[in-house]
Amino acid sequence: MLENPRSPRVRAVAKLTKRSARTETGLFLLEGPQAVREALTYRPDSIVDLFATPTGWDKHPDIRASAAQSDVVVEYVTEYVLNAMADTVTPQGLVAVVRQTPTSVREIFAASPRLVAICEEVRDPGNLGTIIRAADAAGADAVVLTGRTVDPYNPKVVRATTGSLFHLPVSVGGELSDVIKRAHAAGLRVLAADVKGDDLLQARSEGLLAEPTAWLFGNEAHGLEDSALSLADRVLRLPIFGRAESLNLATAASVCLYESAFSQRAAPAL
Repeated sequence: MLENPRSPRVRAVAKLTKRSARTETGLFLLEGPQAVREALTYRPDSIVDLFATPTGWDKHPDIRASAAQSDVVVEYVTEYVLNAMADTVTPQGLVAVVRQTPTSVREIFAASPRLVAICEEVRDPGNLGTIIRAADAAGADAVVLTGRTVDPYNPKVVRATTGSLFHLPVSVGGELSDVIKRAHAAGLRVLAADVKGDDLLQARSEGLLAEPTAWLFGNEAHGLEDSALSLADRVLRLPIFGRAESLNLATAASVCLYESAFSQRAAPAL
């Protein structure tokens, strides 16, 4: 059992809360049973280390079974050690070190996707994590991060995805112009979500949302730059029916992705 919270090994795990350490090692941190469960189910080969307190390990027989099936060995640690490793105040007895597994932009668009979320300059970890989660829930084929979008392996992003980070391909570090070119070459229409756009309901009535689509979402505070908007095939806005000044980025992205998912799955008219 690891008992010393100041040991070099514990410190190395704790450093993964910093982007520089994640970039240098190609690893990231998972905390809590839900995240560990999804990693064991969908990417067990990416797990480098799995740490647990004896109490935390005993609480989750399904995780124990998945770990045994995947030949992932748990290492027991004290509560003090686990707290020293984790980014959260209450890591719930489980922490894992996992390899980053980004997918290239080329691979994503070579797979003939029908629905993709592109995030340009999205800075808030909670927003990005929620967009990844919403894209997963809506059945999107991938999420592509461009510009200075926040690191998807940031602990706050990872927590906000609630495991969806392991469910669909995520591409990191692409240039927006190149991503748009690849989307067009793959037969996708690029729709930018922006308050300066046309009414999304009109686009839906035209059948636009039933087509293979790449949604483009921008920065929380400033939206999309004019240069980014000019790359899109159409700019659309969500109508506001109440008195709210606007919608949170992650909420708006969720609505857009689901509108496309509904339209793409609608039964053809008889």
